[in-house]
Amino acid sequence: MSGGFGSDVRLELLDGYIIDMSLQKSLHACAADLTEAALRECVSDGAYIRSQKPLALDDTSEPEPDIAVVPGSPRDYAERHPSDALLIVEVADSSLDFDRNRKARAYARNAIADYWIVNLRDLVVEVRRAPIGDAYQDVQMLRAGERIAPLAAPRCAIAIADLLPTRRHG
Repeated sequence: MSGGFGSDVRLELLDGYIIDMSLQKSLHACAADLTEAALRECVSDGAYIRSQKPLALDDTSEPEPDIAVVPGSPRDYAERHPSDALLIVEVADSSLDFDRNRKARAYARNAIADYWIVNLRDLVVEVRRAPIGDAYQDVQMLRAGERIAPLAAPRCAIAIADLLPTRRHG
């Protein structure tokens, strides 16, 4: 293929730049599956979960978050991608700095009120809330043993341990 991208390349548009995203490792996929399963218990009618699908934030950013809980139903987006989300979750290991910085700025700038990073390096969930401008004013680090509820489902407490994959050694 000349002058194009192969079908196995994962790309995202963020702040007007095309970003080459690395392929998912097993631990990343496991954490994304665990998070999606936990969130299914929290999502009610009027919202649904999209996994690794475009979110049309603005004219210069169309990221593909690991998980986005969006308002409406799949048919609402037959003609266009959603431009808002009730919750975005990124699973991060090698992408941790990128997710904490560039993605967090884009999500905050577009008023995503609830942004979580499942941090595989430190085995914590970083919760970012209260966006003002391009920054989150409230950042919490939650560990196994603690619980979190999505802003859109405050009665649905999720155990942080349920979002983190267990590493087995030996």
